[in-house]
Amino acid sequence: MKDLASPTVLGPGLAVLRAANPSQMTLEGTNSYLLFDVHATLGSGSPVVLIDPGPDLEEHLAALAAHRVVLVLITHRHADHTGGIDRLHRLTNAPVRALLPEHCRDAAPLSDREVIDAAGVRLQVLTTPGHTSDSVCFLRQDAPGLFTGDTILGRGTTILEHPDGTLVDYLDSLQRLAGLPDLPLHPAHGPQHAGSHALIAAYRQHREQRLEQVRAGLRALGKAGAHATPAELLDLVYPDLDPRLVGAATHSLEAQLHYLAINS
Repeated sequence: MKDLASPTVLGPGLAVLRAANPSQMTLEGTNSYLLFDVHATLGSGSPVVLIDPGPDLEEHLAALAAHRVVLVLITHRHADHTGGIDRLHRLTNAPVRALLPEHCRDAAPLSDREVIDAAGVRLQVLTTPGHTSDSVCFLRQDAPGLFTGDTILGRGTTILEHPDGTLVDYLDSLQRLAGLPDLPLHPAHGPQHAGSHALIAAYRQHREQRLEQVRAGLRALGKAGAHATPAELLDLVYPDLDPRLVGAATHSLEAQLHYLAINS
């Protein structure tokens, strides 16, 4: 039998296992996080809380289920985070909690500011819509850490799935996260970060730069203050766009145009 992948221990009470689902959108793959008591050792039989089971990949889910998972938490609805819910639930019998009821198993939906105590871990739920309307982050309170799902990635920037996700909501979410202490940041895709503030500031600056590019594109089209379509702006705002990212860029342009329309 093929050996199962082993999670990488990042520090006391925290390990990560990356799913084998790399792509333009998922970067190296989806990060599934195993959280446990800071005084325990992973693999010793201590209970763990799992953030994002990831896609429906048998080897990945079996490697997660090799640990004593007592609770599964979901950052948002996309399949690269939720696809493995049912298989992992069968393997572990652990309840699954998400903001949307359809992703919950044997447990109630999450609520904003709720504090969860499980497996020697304390987490606070923070709703952070924008990437999707159901996006949440988890603030670890027993040990410093911020788990951001796709709200903030470890590399690059996230898409806004307009109209479900809006730039208005996303900027509010970034402001909410910026108001927290500077914390180790653990994204659902990409590398870990020792601090959150610098990355959040870069994300906010990037959004402001994109808005200015859209404004410039509207002026070039002679449609400042009027309507334009994402297709008209695509080459102006994203002149060197990888064709595989046209859909994501279109969603972002829709979100930016919506933002400008309601803030003009």
